[in-house]
Amino acid sequence: QLQASGGGLEPAGGSLRLACAASGRTFSCAYVGWFRQAPGKEREFVATIRWGLGRSYYSDSAKGRFTISKDMAKNTVYLQMNSLKPEDTAVYYCACSLVSWVSLKSDNYGSWGQGTLVTVSS
Repeated sequence: QLQASGGGLEPAGGSLRLACAASGRTFSCAYVGWFRQAPGKEREFVATIRWGLGRSYYSDSAKGRFTISKDMAKNTVYLQMNSLKPEDTAVYYCACSLVSWVSLKSDNYGSWGQGTLVTVSS
């Protein structure tokens, strides 16, 4: 399983950096993605990064505000979230995709951890 951390309570306009670690082992994923799930809503795609080549993809709501990055030496993927909005409030999960093409669908990801809660106050 992957372990997400770094969530917390921030005012609107604030920033948080989430981290996703592979429990002490090297990622064997083609892509590592971030998803989020707000109360009463379905899980939605936020961003994903190709573990080897580093190409990244974002949802429309994340573009321009969030940045996904990786540190291969630390086996960690980060999600830097700036200009936070109350609608960003959700549990954020990271997950691993073994498929070689980019996918924005949660069905193509596995190794879900317990997630980390992000709360943005207005």
